[in-house]
Amino acid sequence: MVTRISREELAARIAGHIPEGSIVNLGIGAPTLVADFLPEGLEIILHTENGMLGMGPKPALGDVDPDLINAGKLPVSELTGAAFFHHADSFAMMRGGHLDVCVLGAFQVSESGDLANWSTGAPGAIPAVGGAMDLAIGAKDVYVMTDLLTKQGESKLVAACTYPLTGVGCVTRVYTDHAIFDVTPDGLRVREAFGENTVEQLEELTGLSLTDAAALGEEN
Repeated sequence: MVTRISREELAARIAGHIPEGSIVNLGIGAPTLVADFLPEGLEIILHTENGMLGMGPKPALGDVDPDLINAGKLPVSELTGAAFFHHADSFAMMRGGHLDVCVLGAFQVSESGDLANWSTGAPGAIPAVGGAMDLAIGAKDVYVMTDLLTKQGESKLVAACTYPLTGVGCVTRVYTDHAIFDVTPDGLRVREAFGENTVEQLEELTGLSLTDAAALGEEN
């Protein structure tokens, strides 16, 4: 019984939901996969916080330019018309509301859209929030890309975050390997369940009361 999709399949779903003309930041880790699945022929401009607009997909091994990297220090390509700028200018774009979409990972997302994605308090954890808070609050829409469950089987969707917050009420939509969830004023709504998953099963996994977009006629 199929209940999960791969990260590549999830990245393709996210890429297909980004409107044409968007300026988009892809966070460190799994979100960078989205760049490889953006539909051809659409103008979607990728931004990276270390100072680049017009980032392209991951280059072939023979085409790697060591001076072209994203915020996660992974090699990227540049598209025609790409621009480079100071780190401070990049953060001004983020903080000034100039990004349409950002895609971030998460440790926890609350049912009201709070995001915790920088520390679990564990020894050796990332010591500071970095640019994630600027992205989470500055982007018009915040998509989270994450597994639904931790390795210990605990839900990353929670009633209230117990880890340090990155942003309050900032998440628009959560893309997980089990389902896609929209954040609404009434809590989390199941936009799409993958495989054999049902809303009832997702409620058991998360321990949350969920609404069903399909039952309301709101799914895409």
